Amino acid sequence: MSAPIDPAEVLAEFIDTVAPYDPNPGADPVAIVGVRTALGEGVFPMSDHVIRAMCKALASYRDPEDRGLCNGCGGRRLDENLHCQDCGRLHGILGQVIADHARRVAAEDHT
Repeated sequence: MSAPIDPAEVLAEFIDTVAPYDPNPGADPVAIVGVRTALGEGVFPMSDHVIRAMCKALASYRDPEDRGLCNGCGGRRLDENLHCQDCGRLHGILGQVIADHARRVAAEDHT
């Protein structure tokens, strides 16, 4: 099991990573963000540059568990085999092959 992540520490690291590239260092902050959790707390003055960097980082983030939307129910809970955990539908080429095979087997059983 991995160690818990301290949100205040994460935010401080992000600011430290981005701040050296601020074209207007020393300008008044445009926001002051406070973070308090069981693991720690911090108050962070944030420049326009840091806020814009955070917006870009969030906009480009893609969760590794995001496998798209279910074509059947529109849910987002597709597993690594593209099997929808909400409605049971299989997706992609594998899902199509399995669904076609299941239809053929069902048709053969009825003849």
